[in-house]
Amino acid sequence: MKDYIPYHQLPEGSIPEPVSIYGPGIRIWHWVNALLVVVLCVTGYFIGVPPPSAMGDTSTLYIMGWIRFLHLAAGYLFALLALARVWLTFVEKGISHQLFLPAVWRAEWFDGFKRQLLWNLLINDKPIRYVGLNPLGGIAMLFLYILPGLLIILTGFAMYAEVTGHDSWQYLLFGWITAIFGNTMDLHVIHRLAMWAMVGFAFVHIYIAVREDVLSRQTMISSMLSGERQYRR
Repeated sequence: MKDYIPYHQLPEGSIPEPVSIYGPGIRIWHWVNALLVVVLCVTGYFIGVPPPSAMGDTSTLYIMGWIRFLHLAAGYLFALLALARVWLTFVEKGISHQLFLPAVWRAEWFDGFKRQLLWNLLINDKPIRYVGLNPLGGIAMLFLYILPGLLIILTGFAMYAEVTGHDSWQYLLFGWITAIFGNTMDLHVIHRLAMWAMVGFAFVHIYIAVREDVLSRQTMISSMLSGERQYRR
């Protein structure tokens, strides 16, 4: 299965056949993970910048307690879904492996990367119809979502390990991260920088998905609902 379908290699007026690229597991992971990212970013922001104190008995309001609970619950689910995503790479067919392993060793990948970069910069007027992830998008997801997500998981559990104690499994698995930095302040900074990288990626990701859906005449958003990439005139 080719990674992309250049316009100039197609007969005039022809439309590529629909291709099944996402299994049900990948599609469920995508939308649940998107919801968790929103919860983590909102609650994480208010943990660092608490809202104004509310009037009333703190034992009944418990505002920061609920914010922290939602953040920790979403964090655990985010980490479990990350493991599930790796597992789905091996059990579901399609293009799920491209999220972790861009084919940088292939000449056609570099060709697609250059073409997509020029297309996104509004220099090229002819987009490429892709079967899987476009090369530029794959690199962006790897460095602005996968790696920041891994940093968020590692630093998040390392900070939580100080709350659960030195005899907890969290400290056993992630305590070494705090030992490397020597303090939790640096962990907080890295944790938040990784969050902002993911926030920036999310906005660009939504914009590019809508733009490609309209201008390149290939389904992007609906592909994550149906699992099928379709092409239009």
